[in-house]
Amino acid sequence: MIDALRSRGPRAIVTFAAIGLLSGFLSGLFGVGGGTVIVPLLVMLAAFGQKLASGTSSAAIIPTAAVGVISYAVHGDVDWLAALLLAAGAVVGAQIGTRLLHRLSEPFLRWFFVGFLVVVMISLFVIIPSRDAELEIHFWSGAALVLTGLITGILSGLIGVGGGIVVVPVLILLFGASDLVAKGTSLLMMIPTTMSGTIGNIRHKNVDLVAGLGIGIAACVTTPLGAIVANAVDPQVANILFVVFLVVITVQMTQRAIRASRKPKA
Repeated sequence: MIDALRSRGPRAIVTFAAIGLLSGFLSGLFGVGGGTVIVPLLVMLAAFGQKLASGTSSAAIIPTAAVGVISYAVHGDVDWLAALLLAAGAVVGAQIGTRLLHRLSEPFLRWFFVGFLVVVMISLFVIIPSRDAELEIHFWSGAALVLTGLITGILSGLIGVGGGIVVVPVLILLFGASDLVAKGTSLLMMIPTTMSGTIGNIRHKNVDLVAGLGIGIAACVTTPLGAIVANAVDPQVANILFVVFLVVITVQMTQRAIRASRKPKA
């Protein structure tokens, strides 16, 4: 893999490393996979097409999420059962998403996703998570977690995000989890989800594995640092930082949706 990276030249190595370092820190800090950073940067800096960037992002998230889980699990901030239930739905959803990626246009999905993020941002100003809160799981909440995972997996396969920007706020707002448990659980759920999505994308030749692994390895360096910062900040401050992050994503998704709606139909 190192030789394959070198064959692309120093500019490619620096580009993939920089993308990985930034996405890794955000992954540890917010409990997201980093795809919301990886996808647009691959498009802008490495001249990747949208679909190839999405597939490559999923591959890069796998090692990043694994390191993030360890960082949160050390402090007991992972709900293993909740992650298993989320993953059960997400693995199936990721396969559906990767299939839909070849059959559907993305504008509607993007606008729906933008609307979802706006609602989440407003809600995060209203609800401040308690670090002492516990995620209680019974039959109906377990079924809701599987459904949340299914929807998350579809989004993961379609737009190349790990699902954390859906799972983290949902666990906080609807399931009463603390922000740290939501982040740690989200990262654990992402591992089987993105593996499933990556397998589907490899089958459809939508992954640059060399770039994905290069980004993922670089991200592993900064993911623990992001988790340390997440543990150090006050929950209310963490919410504000997360909202700022979501604003950036919302603007980014809105711009893509506008561009997509302006493209002439074939």
